[in-house]
Amino acid sequence: MNRTDAVVFGTEAPDDAAVVALLARRARCTGEPLTLLCTGALIAPDVVLTAAHCLEIFGTDGAYEVFLGAKLLPEPEPQGRFVRVARAVRHPGYDRTTHANDAALLRLSRPVDVSPLPLAEPGKVSLEAGLPARVVGFGETRDASAPPGQRRQGELQLTEVEAGAFRAGASPAMSCVGDSGGPVLVRGAEGQEMLAGITASGDVACREEAFNVRVDALLEDFIHPFLAEPLEPQGPHLALESLCTASCTSDAQCPAGLACESVAGGEAARCLQPALQEGNYGAVCSEDAQCGTGGVCARLEPEGEDACRCFTPCGQPPPPPPEEASGCTGAPGAGPWAWLACAWVLVGPLVARRPGRRP
Repeated sequence: MNRTDAVVFGTEAPDDAAVVALLARRARCTGEPLTLLCTGALIAPDVVLTAAHCLEIFGTDGAYEVFLGAKLLPEPEPQGRFVRVARAVRHPGYDRTTHANDAALLRLSRPVDVSPLPLAEPGKVSLEAGLPARVVGFGETRDASAPPGQRRQGELQLTEVEAGAFRAGASPAMSCVGDSGGPVLVRGAEGQEMLAGITASGDVACREEAFNVRVDALLEDFIHPFLAEPLEPQGPHLALESLCTASCTSDAQCPAGLACESVAGGEAARCLQPALQEGNYGAVCSEDAQCGTGGVCARLEPEGEDACRCFTPCGQPPPPPPEEASGCTGAPGAGPWAWLACAWVLVGPLVARRPGRRP
């Protein structure tokens, strides 16, 4: 995976509300750390543009959520919000070895009330060497006093422009690990900032060069068709408390937050979370202790009064009703960067293909 730094030599970016953090979706309501994967840019009320390689570890069928706010780590700021990702797709022409078309689109489970970033449509922005740009991301900073997981910004300068990408050098900032998928903004002819590119790669030290995918090259065959897709109709859902006996044939039959998946050794598919085995969901909870022996307080949605419910694996008796159950509070832990380091190692061969290049 590409580096995840949060803009080296950058500054805080409290006003860039359309720049979001991409995370592995939490399945539990207590004791589960936040795992920051990448950065993303909101381009519609319910659509986020990010890098395709950000989905390498868990795939397009993996469970994801996004965070809207300026500070995710070490603990999310109180005014920040989490939203579940309902669908993820990679550009069909994505090449992991060259980072060509290194782009992915995420459909959120609900629209958010944040103004999307305007796209650099053809003719509105002229990309050329020497043009200043601004990069925003949640990644590493190479500065112990400025921890990752906080939204930061910095100035770059375009050095080389290609048909589907452009390179940029420090001026004086530089994107880094974790900024992958984050926006690179330039000013158009009328002075408005536009989303011209997304961070894809760069040198290992995060000092010299950033490789960015051009947004205008993605519009016709990827972004515009995705934005025009009709939303799936919402029909009646299977009951949360009867998922051990009720089979499904499509995600549309599953309660929000669950997907219709094949079950090992079984003939019928069931509605479940990828991180949990098949089971039923019961009363609203805030901690595992409310869910009886063998039960856990599972997170169906990232937030909300009834987002967390007692989960009981199939074959176990349901827990007794809790005396009190309201709300849910996640308990982020430290340490997602150990996972990111492993992800970085997985793409080590990319660095060898171009000396001094970070994945």
